[in-house]
Amino acid sequence: MQSKGPFTVFAPTNAAFDKLPQGTVESLLKPENKAKLAAILTYHVVAGKLEAKDVIAAIKKGNGKAVLTTVQGGKLTASLDGAKLVITDEKGGKSTVTATDLNASNGVIHVVDSVLLPK
Repeated sequence: MQSKGPFTVFAPTNAAFDKLPQGTVESLLKPENKAKLAAILTYHVVAGKLEAKDVIAAIKKGNGKAVLTTVQGGKLTASLDGAKLVITDEKGGKSTVTATDLNASNGVIHVVDSVLLPK
């Protein structure tokens, strides 16, 4: 994200991209799929700086879940599975946060183990 921010990014690992069906990444990198790739990438970004403690507080306040609106316009649902922070996309895909609160100049990054996909 080049904008000033602040932003919260749920950043998939390389292994997360490897979980996608074979050929998906290559297809998304084609010029004709630029808009689709941009939609997926911005679906991983929420406006504002939400550290892990902020997300957990929102989950507790929301009786077990917090709905986050992405800059793409979609929704992500944050919840806890025991002590693990889980992010669920609009298709029902679940991703576990594996590292939190990696500060960036324009926000914070949380590493996730799966790619989140919009509707």
